[in-house]
Amino acid sequence: MFTSRRLIIAATAVALLSGCATQQNPYDNQGQAQNTSGGMSKTAKYGGIGALAGALAGAAIDHNHRGKGALIGAAVAGAASAGYGYYADKQEAALRESMANTGVEVQRQGDQIKLIMPGNITFATDSSAISSSFYSPLNNLASSFKQFNENTIEIVGYTDSTGARQHNMDLSLQRAQAVSTYLTSQGVDATRVSVRGAGPDQPIASNADANGRAQNRRVEVNLKPIPGQQYPQQ
Repeated sequence: MFTSRRLIIAATAVALLSGCATQQNPYDNQGQAQNTSGGMSKTAKYGGIGALAGALAGAAIDHNHRGKGALIGAAVAGAASAGYGYYADKQEAALRESMANTGVEVQRQGDQIKLIMPGNITFATDSSAISSSFYSPLNNLASSFKQFNENTIEIVGYTDSTGARQHNMDLSLQRAQAVSTYLTSQGVDATRVSVRGAGPDQPIASNADANGRAQNRRVEVNLKPIPGQQYPQQ
């Protein structure tokens, strides 16, 4: 039991070191990474978090050898998280540059990059026809997605709460499909893309006024690692 505890403590150290280690980024030719975490890069932070989660999972799975399981889990999960973290760092920086002054917001949430496209540039009210102001951001997105082609692309359409729910669900899906169709027509691999309509669910502003409803009539694009894919660390 004492040895097992020592190994779990060691695994925790591995997790922390996985997050703090500085390694050469293998995606240096795909944009310029940014360090926005007060001295610790997102790659390091998410690699360490992944390693710690892996340590706990490894200990839980191997009940008879918790310490060894924790060490293995820390090493494997930490490497995987840090590897994709490198990739996401580069993609995030490139997207922030290409989406500047377009009205599209870029958010980073762990291993996921989220692009929020507000209703004032995407679609007219009660329409799934792409607005003329939306083509330029979409063209920039298509170029980025072809350059950074190692993650999945989930497109989610939203509406405000005005009108019948089923109509809004259908409209939001049509908007997501319109974005998907345009991106794939510009050369984005269709096998990476999925679409979903969320209608009025998950509003980001109040539906009580016109400004809030415009914010809720949005399209979001979620970029995530491909399940099972190995992302190099160096």
